[in-house]
Amino acid sequence: MKPSSPSVPEKSPWTEAIKRTIGKDFAGRNVVVFPDDFFIVSYPRSGSTWLRFLIGSLIRKGPITFQNIEQVIPDIHVNSSRFLAGIPRPRLMKSHEYFDHRYANVLYLVRDPRDVALSYYRYYLKIRRFPDGYPMDQYIRAFLSGELQSWGSWAQNVVSWIAVRGNDPRFLVLRYEDLRESPFRELARVAAFLDLKYSTNQLLAAIELCSAERMRRLETIQGLEWITIRGSRSDVPFIGSATSGLWKTKLSLDCLRAIESRWGDLMARLGYQPVTTHDINHSHQNRQPSLGALADWVPFRTGA
Repeated sequence: MKPSSPSVPEKSPWTEAIKRTIGKDFAGRNVVVFPDDFFIVSYPRSGSTWLRFLIGSLIRKGPITFQNIEQVIPDIHVNSSRFLAGIPRPRLMKSHEYFDHRYANVLYLVRDPRDVALSYYRYYLKIRRFPDGYPMDQYIRAFLSGELQSWGSWAQNVVSWIAVRGNDPRFLVLRYEDLRESPFRELARVAAFLDLKYSTNQLLAAIELCSAERMRRLETIQGLEWITIRGSRSDVPFIGSATSGLWKTKLSLDCLRAIESRWGDLMARLGYQPVTTHDINHSHQNRQPSLGALADWVPFRTGA
């Protein structure tokens, strides 16, 4: 018998209301949003923790750790409504939500879905949602459908934001791969968007402080105290390889075909060229993707 795909548990509205009242809820989609709020939005496992550390280092002008990150750039999915209400404004918060019209200022981080899939699989092992040896092909089917959590699939989440906000000056798209390749240039773009004052030395220091090596060392010391992964497996790291293209050696051809046949056109528009489906949107192969062109995509629909 094949193991079943874990699904998103239903929440009782009464239970959630009580939790909000006593400060024990996770704010999530119900977070109170102010016009001057800024959000770092991404699909899970797209590099948002690294980006939060980088930006937080510029805000604090010093080291960010797993012990202070939630006070500097809190995650709406692991912090209560009461906690978030106490963060001084203007707030900068992390979200995985699909499009929300209340988010006025958004930095959207996107990553190659083939690498996202691998990283998310490892995360589910870490939090014990999947047992060791859970079939990758079965996971990929659930990953593509978006049934594993409430934020939709990778494509639904990406399109929901870029199709609606792609040409908005208060919306900035950042590719994880560009941040890895040129961290100084991309972090400067981010700082300018967030209106953060910085010097060249401060940018360089932030990049050095937030290296993958240092973050892995911090995780071994502080990680299991961090609310995001508290109680998870210590033998599966949260901070992964911090590289791009791991899918080339880790995903089977069948898994690659499944992802690329479903999302190949969108991937190509974002600069992630399919390698198995050569007839997908061939016109995009030799030019830079036009984010504005994504406005032609069908918007995300809740429950679709």
